[in-house]
Amino acid sequence: MVLLLLVSVLWALSFGLMAQVGGLGAPFVTAVRTVLAALVFLPFLRVKGLSAGRVLGFAGIGALQFGLMYLLYTASFRWLRSSEVALFTIFTPLFVTLVHDLLERRMSWRFLATAALAVVGTGICVWSGLGRAGLLRGFLLVQGANLCFALGQVLYRRLAPATGKRDRDLMGLLYLGASAVAVAMAAPSVQWGQVIHMSLHQLGVLLYLGTVASGLGFFLFNAGARRTDIGTLAIFNNMKVPLAILASGLVFREAVDWPRLALGGAILAGALGLNGLGTRP
Repeated sequence: MVLLLLVSVLWALSFGLMAQVGGLGAPFVTAVRTVLAALVFLPFLRVKGLSAGRVLGFAGIGALQFGLMYLLYTASFRWLRSSEVALFTIFTPLFVTLVHDLLERRMSWRFLATAALAVVGTGICVWSGLGRAGLLRGFLLVQGANLCFALGQVLYRRLAPATGKRDRDLMGLLYLGASAVAVAMAAPSVQWGQVIHMSLHQLGVLLYLGTVASGLGFFLFNAGARRTDIGTLAIFNNMKVPLAILASGLVFREAVDWPRLALGGAILAGALGLNGLGTRP
């Protein structure tokens, strides 16, 4: 759980940066982030002892969890504000729980209930009213991203322990799979005029998002996913949202609805507590 908390704090501090590079195009931003993440972890890649099927399997997980997810997620910023993207990501815990139950062929009502409680708590934190053009399209893009991310982390959690490999041995494969998808999608649609004239600030944001938020962040998140129960994992998919709001108020001095944040955060904490009550040590 400590790893998941560390990643939540990391993502909370970098959540608003996506809007600053959204104008470069979703395929290009996705390709840069995944290639940079792959470059960070390729030196640690260890595939000795893995069958060709497993190698392709983990590359496929990365293509889904990071590659396709990023394409859908970044594309949503064309139709949504950052706050709306944050709002629509709150459904990921439900996807995590439902995907896990589908693969296990059973229904975990306790995990589903605590995931739903996490959605409610996070929704209270970020709800600001809806109802403008393009909202439905953006909503569907984010839900597609949520589903890809949920499916990828559940599959990694199921398959990685059986390999006997450490997380750092495998993450290079995931990022290579993500890069293959992202580069293939970006190649015919890169807006070179905007890319060539990107500012140094945008270049710095891309470098940070690729190496730290993506490379280090997703490595720690998947490592944490192997070491916790599915209920805790589902809830921590949303922990970054109230932490991001807290950071915007304390670090960046932005206006924050503190009572709303406190109520939503308390409900999230309650969901985590209820999940812990039913989990065997």
